[in-house]
Parts: sequence; C-alpha cells; structure tokens
Amino acid sequence: MESLKLFISLFLVSFSSWLIGVESDHFHHNNMKRMRPNRLFVFGDSYADTGNIRKSLADSWKMPYGVSFPGKPSGRFSDGRIATDFLARYLGIKSPIPYTWKNYAGKERLLYGMNYAYGGTGVFKTFNNPLPNMTTQIDYFQKVLASGNIYTPSDLHTSLALVSNAGNDYGTFILQKRLMTEFPGFIKQVVDQTEVNLRRIHKLGVKKIAIASLQPLGCLPSKTTSSSFKHCNASDNALVKLHNILLRRAVAKLNNETKPSTFVILDLYKAFLTVLKNKRAKTGVTRFVNPLKPCCVGITSNDSCSNVDKKGEKKYTICKDPKTSFFWDVFHPTEEGWRSVYSVLRENLKAVLI
Repeated sequence: MESLKLFISLFLVSFSSWLIGVESDHFHHNNMKRMRPNRLFVFGDSYADTGNIRKSLADSWKMPYGVSFPGKPSGRFSDGRIATDFLARYLGIKSPIPYTWKNYAGKERLLYGMNYAYGGTGVFKTFNNPLPNMTTQIDYFQKVLASGNIYTPSDLHTSLALVSNAGNDYGTFILQKRLMTEFPGFIKQVVDQTEVNLRRIHKLGVKKIAIASLQPLGCLPSKTTSSSFKHCNASDNALVKLHNILLRRAVAKLNNETKPSTFVILDLYKAFLTVLKNKRAKTGVTRFVNPLKPCCVGITSNDSCSNVDKKGEKKYTICKDPKTSFFWDVFHPTEEGWRSVYSVLRENLKAVLI
C-alpha cells in the first residue's frame, strides 16, 4: 500500500505541474453573448438519476426515500432533490423528464430536456450489469435525436449536458478483488472512456457540457463507518485526486480542440470538502454538526436504508430532520447536502452559460 501511495503521489506532482502550464480561462469571450441553456440532457448514475431505474431494482423507489420531496419515493437516491434538480433550477427550467418516462410526458415537458442517467451504472459495466452504462445511455440519446420528433439541431445549440460519474466503476473494481497496483491504470481507462463519451455527446450537437469531478469517495459514510463517521479515508481520496487530475487533463485537451470552449468541470471534490469542513456559517451553505454521519442507516451492518423484514418491520433508523445531515444514506447526500454543494458551485456554474 505504501508503494501505491508513492506511485500516486508521483502522478499527482507531475500532472499538477503539467496543468499549471496548460490551464487557462476558457470561459470568458468578450464578443460572446451569454445566455442560460434552456434544456438539459443528463447522463450518469445515482447522483443524477431522477427515476429511470425500475422500481423493482432500487431502494430509491422505497420509503423513506423521497420523504422531503416530493413526500414519497420518486426514484431519486436521496430524501429529496438531487444534483440534476439543482442544476435545472440554476438554469431556470424544470428538471428534465427521465428517459423511461418520456412516453408519458407531454410535449411541453420534453422541451426541458431528458435524463438518461441510471443509478448504479458507470462508464463500463458495473455490479449492476443489466442497467445501461454511459455508452448505452448515449445510444438512447442518439436514437431520440434520430427520430426527429422532439429535438431539432437548433435545440441542441442552446442545450447543456450534465455528465456524472460518482465512482461505480471503482466500486466494481474493488468487488472484483483486483490487485490494488492495477488501480491507477484502471483509473486512466475510466477517464479515457469518459473522454470518448464527451466527444460523442459534443459530436451529436450539444454545445456545452458540464462534467462532475469525482467526489471524495473516502468521505462517504460507507468508508467512514470504521471511524464512527469522524475521519475520511485518505488512501481512497488519493485515488480520487488522480482521477480528477486526469479528468482535468482530458477536459483541457478537449477545450483546446473545440474553441470556444465547450467543456466545464463542476468541481464536486472541492465543493464536498468545503461543505464537510464548514465550521462557520457561509452564505447558502449549511453547517452540519456531524457531516460524515448519514441520516438513514441500517440497524445492523447487513441492513441498509429502506430495508424491512418479512413482517414489514423497519430494519433502519432515520434522523429526526434530514436537513441536519449532509449525507442521506451511506453513499448519497441529502437534499440539503446537494443544495449546499450547489451553493458552493455557484461561481463554477457561471461557466455553463453559453
């Protein structure tokens, strides 16, 4: 493990030095009229899924998920609104309809875009094999565009795509019990495939694309339970930093090829840590007393939020007020957590304006 840490540290130093030389402000052009995109297309996982995953496959369709909004389970992996909803709110539009619900939505509702994200997925096949990875999600998007029934090329010119990768590929890597020395190489494979995905979305006509950096996985409750939710796992976060440096490198490369700039990184890593370490009240950012402790947890290590026994008895506990918790369950933020994260991202979000 020590040799792995040294290897990662060398990567971080070398790539950080490289980025200092190549990164510049791609987002301000004196002659460009800025306007908010008026539709949103979403690709990714449970940090962005607002209801695509089937009810039989996910906790997100079981109580107490959705208890804060809309008051019942809605397919969101939280007590309420998630990243997609807050980005749509920033744009001043309604949250885009989930792809699997498109045939039940009116034409006016579809004008706000469409959400192709599925919880539990990644850029490659994950432990949730039956679910569409990001390549297949983009296939769905391409088919919708090819139909010509909903969106025109001019619609895409004033659209924004959100791409979320919250780490399911890495969770699958660990479950496969692969050698940790292979992890840095696998991280590069994940980022390389992400770059392929971004190019493809852009080629389909979307002119502005926001990519979420990887959040500090070592701070998720699933990783901090051994410290009674007191300390983040530094080794996991070191791997996350490598992912994010490689991602920044790929995005800088893409922006150099597509001037004026198309791709914007939403720095979830920095935003999460800003909220988690917030000791004093910051404008728009809640101070959480025990930020690493989730609101909804299983009674035992074999239980999780939403589990019930054969008699229907709850096998989980829930905090009195989800607004006092940053994390909802052992993987996902609460609505209040996401609201605080997007408050931190406010300056970052200005770059998504066309």
